Amino acid sequence: MHFLPTERAALFIDGANLYSASRNLGFDVDYRGLLETFLKRCHLIRAYYYSAVLETEEYSPLKPLTDWLAYNGYTLVTKPAKEFTDAQGRRRIKGNMDIELAIDMLELADKIDHAILFSGDSDFRRLVEAMQRRGVRVSVISSIRTSPPMVADELRRQADQFIDLVDIAPEFTRRQTEPRLVRPANTQPIRQTPAEPYADAGELA
Repeated sequence: MHFLPTERAALFIDGANLYSASRNLGFDVDYRGLLETFLKRCHLIRAYYYSAVLETEEYSPLKPLTDWLAYNGYTLVTKPAKEFTDAQGRRRIKGNMDIELAIDMLELADKIDHAILFSGDSDFRRLVEAMQRRGVRVSVISSIRTSPPMVADELRRQADQFIDLVDIAPEFTRRQTEPRLVRPANTQPIRQTPAEPYADAGELA
């Protein structure tokens, strides 16, 4: 990764996209470790996390993660997701956060030198181009090592820097096969970021 310690940077994390990529690559994201990774490399002024949230259920599997992020250095951006059943009878969830992410990034353009986008969605290519015209360097973090690749070719070509998630995974991930820590009775919970937030939320459309 090429970062400058003095450059003002912001993270823009497409939550569902990052979850899909990490799941396909076989690890969970440690969001505390992720934030610390970039705090060490640049002058990080904001870290946005975007996620649609189902409000029709009493308990959302995303809630432990979104609550944790909101209190631990992230700017959480959410909106209600819509649930439906597709033609094959599968439960699907629709909750696109592209517009919210694009607006926030463009509004921050004159306050940052470097935008770091965690997504592989081709729809963001024009956004990256718009940021570059404003003098902002853009890094895209996703993966070409999944099958199929998680990042669109046009987005990867447009970015000033493409970073494969696999290459930086050891800095802020934990393997899904890692044994979960068992907490002895009468002790405080171990503070770590929640894993598998989308596991029970159906399939994202």
